[in-house]
Amino acid sequence: LPSTPQPPNWKQYLCSMLLLILVLLVSFHNPPLVTITGKVVKVADGDTFDVLDSSFKTIRIRMNGIDAPEKKQAFGEASRKQLAALCAGKVVRIVKYSTDRNKRWIADCYVDGISLSHRMIEEGMAWHFVKYSSDTTLARLEQQARAKKIGLWSDLHAIAPWDYRSKRLRN
Repeated sequence: LPSTPQPPNWKQYLCSMLLLILVLLVSFHNPPLVTITGKVVKVADGDTFDVLDSSFKTIRIRMNGIDAPEKKQAFGEASRKQLAALCAGKVVRIVKYSTDRNKRWIADCYVDGISLSHRMIEEGMAWHFVKYSSDTTLARLEQQARAKKIGLWSDLHAIAPWDYRSKRLRN
């Protein structure tokens, strides 16, 4: 006997479409623009460095998700030196997400597959920049560094770089 066609299950269809839309929205949220490799030729501070790409163009990189102490701030030079120890002269993989007002690339940066942002937070040399990042790994690593009182967290009165810059601009 031939089967009778069933009416479409609109509720199931609607749920499937909503799920598909949600997956598409999440997958297109803040997609990387460019991925390159290059050699780090200068470390400016604890979250910014210059990389020489394959066409010998120098690109200023601002590491995604972190904010390191300013140069004249407590731990500023220590943070810069730590980032230099991690990447100066090395080949890095850069995953660009955007460009800031200073024309720096905002990017995730890796040396031998290890995230430089994660390492800087883990070693207590930068803050998780929660204003621009919801990375739960960075948040967890910062909490662990704070609990261990390592790096800048050894200072009971550590001032976040955004507060330091804000105070400096007001004076």
